[in-house]
Amino acid sequence: MPRPTVHHQPFGAHTRTDVDVWTLDSGTGVRAEILTYGGILHSLTVPDTAGSTGPVVRSLAALDDYTGKNPFFGALIGRFANRIAHGRFTLDGTEHHVPATDRGHALHGGPDGFHTRIWQATGQATDDAAVLRLTLHSPDGDMGFPGELDTTVTYTLATDGTLALDYAATTDRPTVVNLTNHAYFNLTEDDDILGHTLQVDADRYLPVDEDGIPHGPAADVRGTPFDLTAPCTPGERIALPDEQLRMAGGFDHCWLVRDAGPSEPLRRAARLTAPGAARIMEVWTTEPGIQVYTANQLDGSLTGPTGRRHDRYSAVCLETQHLPDSPNRPDYPSTEVRPGEAVVSRTEFRFPHLAPSPR
Repeated sequence: MPRPTVHHQPFGAHTRTDVDVWTLDSGTGVRAEILTYGGILHSLTVPDTAGSTGPVVRSLAALDDYTGKNPFFGALIGRFANRIAHGRFTLDGTEHHVPATDRGHALHGGPDGFHTRIWQATGQATDDAAVLRLTLHSPDGDMGFPGELDTTVTYTLATDGTLALDYAATTDRPTVVNLTNHAYFNLTEDDDILGHTLQVDADRYLPVDEDGIPHGPAADVRGTPFDLTAPCTPGERIALPDEQLRMAGGFDHCWLVRDAGPSEPLRRAARLTAPGAARIMEVWTTEPGIQVYTANQLDGSLTGPTGRRHDRYSAVCLETQHLPDSPNRPDYPSTEVRPGEAVVSRTEFRFPHLAPSPR
């Protein structure tokens, strides 16, 4: 059986020489490409049940597209994923300000968040995985956040096709941290994901106001379009008459993943299935929440490497994370980290359709 491999080269034909693309190959059909710019998951190709390999994430064509204005395609997000109301939070009696870029609120760590940084990279291949380790130093006051922060994100592509992301961060001063990846998933070559089947293992979600800021406590999904505890298609749900869906233009909400107990830190958060079950992806995580975003704001102005347009509902983001606006919500799971502590989390994207059939 072929071994996993890791290699890298400059990304594309451009004048910058500081951005590389790292290729992780499982040796068994699954292949990932990650950029040192933004830690972006530029490509992820996965065989279907017939053995035909195709892309399962949406990407952009060139480095200029990624460095230009775009909605975080495939990027690592930090220091704080999702929104902080009004770009303000108080920690240990001191108020901190993060630039507001989304309807008067801070989004995804500010305009120069981790998605815009060059990460340092080292790779290695073992008998059972291809591994890329990305590191980034964020100085005190970066985008308004207190404390120096050292972050490591490790992409691991195993021979069974699972792509895992391990996040770790430490600080020299009390601060807040919320890390995720913003990949846009579509398990087919179809123009949209409205006919995919989605299941989210959560009994509660966070209703939001018109700016995407949570109202307060989580709400029960029962009897609402947000009940994804059984498989359903996004198309049938986001077409329902509902004020939350109307304001967001679809799903752009955080679900609270069911607890699995202390002995099982990883638990399934979501299952996405292509029409005809040609490909299946499961998201497993240690994080308490998952933001489901049905690409409501894409408008076709961005295209992929083959010229494929990225239109509304052309993909779905499944962002594992702590809850939005947590620094201002003491009743939410804490995102505070202090010297001597480490923020650690793990998310796995599994493809159960690749498992060998029992004989």
